[in-house]
Amino acid sequence: MATFLYNLGRLAFRRRHFVALIWVALLTLAGVGAASAPAAGTTSFSIPGTEAQKAFDLLEQRFPGASADGATGRIVFKAPDGQKMTDADNRATVAKTVKELGGGTEVVSVTDPFTTNAVSKDGTVAYTSVKYEVPGMELADSTRESLEAAGDDARSAGLTVDVGGDALEAGAEPGAVGEIVGIAIAAVVLVITLGSLVAAGLPLLTAIIGVGIGVSTITALAKALDLGDTTSTLALMIGLAVGIDYALFIVSRYRNELAEGRDREEAVGRATGTAGSAVVFAGLTVVIALAGLAVVNVPMLTKMGLAAAGTVVIAVLIALTMIPAMLGYAGRKIRPAGEKRKSSKERKSSDAAAPEKRTTSEKQARPNMGTRWASFVIRRPVAVLVLGVVGLGAIALPVTQLELGLPDEGSQPTSTTQRRAYDLLSEGFGPGFNGPLMIVVDAKDSDDPTAAFGDVADGIKDLKDVVTVTPPAPNKAGDTATITVIPNSKPSSTQTEDLVHAIRDKGSDFKAETDAEVLVTGTTAMNIDFSQKLNDALVPYLALVVGLAFLLLIVVFRSILVPLKAALGFLLSVLAALGAVVAVFQWGWFSGLIGVEETGPIMSMMPIFMVGVVFGLAMDYEVFLVTRMREAFVHGETPSQAVVTGFRHSARVVVAAAIIMMAVFGGFISSSESMIKMIGFGLAIAVFFDAFVVRMAIVPAVLALLGKKAWWLPKWLDRALPNVDVEGEGLRALDDRPKDSDSDSDSDSGSDEDRELVRA
Repeated sequence: MATFLYNLGRLAFRRRHFVALIWVALLTLAGVGAASAPAAGTTSFSIPGTEAQKAFDLLEQRFPGASADGATGRIVFKAPDGQKMTDADNRATVAKTVKELGGGTEVVSVTDPFTTNAVSKDGTVAYTSVKYEVPGMELADSTRESLEAAGDDARSAGLTVDVGGDALEAGAEPGAVGEIVGIAIAAVVLVITLGSLVAAGLPLLTAIIGVGIGVSTITALAKALDLGDTTSTLALMIGLAVGIDYALFIVSRYRNELAEGRDREEAVGRATGTAGSAVVFAGLTVVIALAGLAVVNVPMLTKMGLAAAGTVVIAVLIALTMIPAMLGYAGRKIRPAGEKRKSSKERKSSDAAAPEKRTTSEKQARPNMGTRWASFVIRRPVAVLVLGVVGLGAIALPVTQLELGLPDEGSQPTSTTQRRAYDLLSEGFGPGFNGPLMIVVDAKDSDDPTAAFGDVADGIKDLKDVVTVTPPAPNKAGDTATITVIPNSKPSSTQTEDLVHAIRDKGSDFKAETDAEVLVTGTTAMNIDFSQKLNDALVPYLALVVGLAFLLLIVVFRSILVPLKAALGFLLSVLAALGAVVAVFQWGWFSGLIGVEETGPIMSMMPIFMVGVVFGLAMDYEVFLVTRMREAFVHGETPSQAVVTGFRHSARVVVAAAIIMMAVFGGFISSSESMIKMIGFGLAIAVFFDAFVVRMAIVPAVLALLGKKAWWLPKWLDRALPNVDVEGEGLRALDDRPKDSDSDSDSDSGSDEDRELVRA
C-alpha cells in the first residue's frame, strides 16, 4: 500500500491542476445539487420490531385520513392573578384565537378548551390543540408563523400565552457561532504546530472543501432519502474534525521528509506513502464504527451513520490527493520541520551545515517534548499506568447511575415558548399531562368490541400512577379504539416507564378475557422502546465494531497485543466520557459552565453513538502514534527506542490533532438543542481522555512493560495476513535511487515541472 500511495501522491503533485479542478468541480456539483434540491420533508422516526411502532402502524391502517403522523400544536393560556379562564372576557378572547387558528392552511382541527374539558381544576390554565395535515418538518413557514402569532391578541388582552408541540420543530441549530470559534481555535493550533500560515491553511481549506461536498450531497439527497437535520450536523461535526486531522498528519510528515533533504515531489510521495497509509486505516476504523450503526436497526441511526461515514471517505480521499496537489501549489512557502528555528539561531554560525544535511543522530541529540515525555513514561511505566487507569475509572463511576431517555420540551431552555408552555401545562394539569400514553385496542377478533374497549379502560384505571383515562374512541369500523392515559409522573420519570410496562403486562390478561390486543404507543412509549432497543443492540454492536477493527489493526500492526491494548484503552476512555456526561447532564455538576439549564435522563442513543464515533476517533490516534513506533521497530530500533521515536515524530501532531478535534466538537456545545449540546460535549471530553490519557500515557506505559512481546505475532498468522506495508518498508529501496536535482527547481509552474519530470 505504501508504494501505491507514494505513486498516487507524486501523481497528484505533478498533475495538481487536474486534481484541484476535479475537487472544485465536485464541490460545485454538490453545491448546485443542494441549492436546487427540494426541501427536506419529515424525518420518519420508526423503530421496527417494537410495540409502540406496531401500534402506530395499526393507527395509520385503521384510522385512515386521521393524519396519525401529522403535527400538533398547543396554545396554553393562563389567566391573570385573581381571574379565571372561565370568565366571560377570557372565554371570548380564547374563542377568537380558536376561530383564527381554524381558518389557517394545513389545519385539520382545532379544539375548544371549554367544550373538551381542557381547563385546569382551579380554572387558571386552559389550552387548545391544533392538528395539522403534515408532520412538523413539512409545515410551511407561514403555517408555523401563524401558530406562533395566534396568541398575540390574547396577550394584548392580559393573558399569559405560550406555544408548544412538534409543529414548532424547524430543525436543530448546530451552533454556528460556537463552530466558528472552534475553527478559529483549530487555525491557531495549526499555525503553532506547523509554524506557517500557508501550511496551517491547507488542512483547513481541504477539510472545508470535503465537508462542503459531504454536507451538500446530504442536503441534495435529504428529500429522497428522508434525511433529517441531525444527519447533516453529525456529518459536519465528524467530517470537519477528521478532515483537518488527516491533512495535518500528511502535511507534518511532508515537512519531516523535507527536513531529511528530499526534494518536494519526493517528500510528497513519502508523506503520502507513510502518513497516508495511516490515514487510510484510521479512516477505515471510523467508517466501520459509523456504518456499524446499521446493526441497531433504527433507520434514523443507520442513515446518520452512513452519511457521516461517506463524509469520512471524502476526507480520506482529499487527504491522499488534494493535499499533495496543494503542497505543489504552496512550493517553498512550506518549510522543512525545524528550518525556521535553525535559521534564526544558527544562520550566523560559519560552520553550520545545511538543514537538509542533518543526520538522524544530530536530530536525536535535541529531544523535543514528546521525546522527554516518552522517556519519563518508560522509566516509570507502572506508576503512569496505574494513575491513568485509576483516574479514568473514577471518572467513569457515574455510568453506574445512567438513566436513558429522549429530550422533550421539558429539556428546552426556559427562555423558549415551548418550555414555558410545558411548564404551564404541568402546573395546571399535572406533570404527566405532557407525556400522555396512547392505548390502541385491536378488537377485530373480539366477539364484543365495545365491551372489550370498556374493559380495557376500566382495567387501566385501577393501575398505580394513573390520573386520567379518557373514554375509548373507536374508528368507523368499530373494531379498533384509542384510549388516552395521563400518568401522574413526568414523561421521563421511572414511574411513567413502570406504568407503560404495567399496562403491557396487563395486556395479556385483556387478550385472554376479551380476545382484544392492547398496544401502548405515544411519544413516551416510543422513547421507552427506543431506549430498550438501543440497550439490547449495544453488546452486538460493540462486538461487531471492535471485532472488525481488531482484525484490521492486526493487519496494520502485525501484532495481537497492540490491537488488544488499543481496544481496552478505548473502552476505558468511552466509559470515562459517559461518566462525565452523566455528571454534567444528569446530575448537574458544572452544568452552568456549558449552559445546561435542565438536567435529566441522558439521550437514549448517546451510549451506542459514543461507542461508534469515539471508537473510530480513538483508533485514529492509535494508528498515527503506534504506526510510527512500528516503523522504528521494524527498522531495527529496540522496543523502548521505538516508543521514544514514535513520540518524537508523532506526539506533537497527535496533541495538536486532539486539540483541534476538541475545538470542533466543543463548538457544538453552544447549540440551543440539548441533543446537539450533549453530543458535542461527550465527543470533546472523550477525545480529551483518549488522546491525552490513554494514547499519551497508558499506551507508552503498556508498550514499555511488554517490550518485544508487544510485537509478537504467531508465524502461521503472519504468513496468512496480507502485507499492507504501512511502515513504508517498500519505500526504503527508493533511497538508493539517484536524485534529480532539477525536479524541484520550479515551485509555481505545474506545466514546466511536468516536463522536467518526464525528462527525468
